Amino acid sequence: MKSNSKTKQREELGSFIYQYTADISVLEEENKILKQTLESMKSELEKFRSLPLLSCEVREVIQEGVIIRLPNGNEFLVNKSEECKTLKPGDTVLCEQKNLTIIKKIDTKKIFNVESFVIIEKPEISWKDIGGLDSQVTEIKEVIELPLKKPELFKKVGITPPKGILLHGPPGTGKTLLAKAVAASTHSTFIEIVGSELVQKFIGEGAKLVKEIFQLAKEKAPSIIFIDELDAIAAKRIEIGTSGEREVQRTFMQLLAELDGFKPLGNVKVIGCTNRKDILDPAVIRPGRLDRLIEVPIPDIEGIEAIFKIHTQNMKLDKNINKEKLFKLMKEFSGAEIKAVCTEAGYFAIRKKKVTISEKNLLDAIKKVKEEEKDFEYKRMFG
Repeated sequence: MKSNSKTKQREELGSFIYQYTADISVLEEENKILKQTLESMKSELEKFRSLPLLSCEVREVIQEGVIIRLPNGNEFLVNKSEECKTLKPGDTVLCEQKNLTIIKKIDTKKIFNVESFVIIEKPEISWKDIGGLDSQVTEIKEVIELPLKKPELFKKVGITPPKGILLHGPPGTGKTLLAKAVAASTHSTFIEIVGSELVQKFIGEGAKLVKEIFQLAKEKAPSIIFIDELDAIAAKRIEIGTSGEREVQRTFMQLLAELDGFKPLGNVKVIGCTNRKDILDPAVIRPGRLDRLIEVPIPDIEGIEAIFKIHTQNMKLDKNINKEKLFKLMKEFSGAEIKAVCTEAGYFAIRKKKVTISEKNLLDAIKKVKEEEKDFEYKRMFG
């Protein structure tokens, strides 16, 4: 009996050991598979986190996830990683490209620094450097210079000066010079933006950049924001089609919001500039925005004479020059073209190893500038 009992116990123990050994083998195999799966998932996760990642803007945070806007303007409801617990509208995030899952939040300052994309300077151009634009100078002094220098005067009278002005007219007539001269006379920081570059370079970031430019202007006040080629972002609105057109509209709407957002008697003024006033959206030039329109035309004979005098004041001119003849030949020339004539005449004198400018030098310079203008017009029209 005892022998049978011991045998049975040994068999049960052997069976238990065998079962235990089998369980260990199964567990080890399962553990091995789990480790492989974990490594595979880690590798897959690293792929999601690896570059390139999309830079997107958070539009709204809801219970189901996060609504983001892609650089092309499309919006999606997506998930977020555990690292992105505190997101709010306006944040910039990085998303993986396959499922657009938000990987992490980034500081917008790491994307671009507004000061590196605008021209900031303290101009030294005086009103004496501008000729043939007396009425325009007077109007700019009243609208921009006086409110910056004597805001209390407007408060006493009880009127509100314009927030900004629009300079319009053909190319090269002195619009930028006028803006720089008023910045110099008021000791203001001159912040220059080119509308076409803003649209082309900053798809998805144009509206943010406009906002930061106005913030920068407030920090560096007194300041003047000069928007060249305003028609590139403020043309009449049409049916929105492509993502590029949508981006232009967002940038334009942000510009209008910024114009509405600061005080007329503040120490920031806006000067818009365009060669195509006819295509501007009426919203940007309505009262309360850029509502003072100042035309800067091609100079008349008196204007040509004044501009010519400014650009030749440091040059030695021959006494026998028939200036009336020259001014008639330069009819329809812009201020920039008159300056070019003076420069070219100087080069013609240098080639002859002379320091005095003759009438022939000036006539040759006028001919050259006219030919260059014809070539430019031909290429513009026919490519």
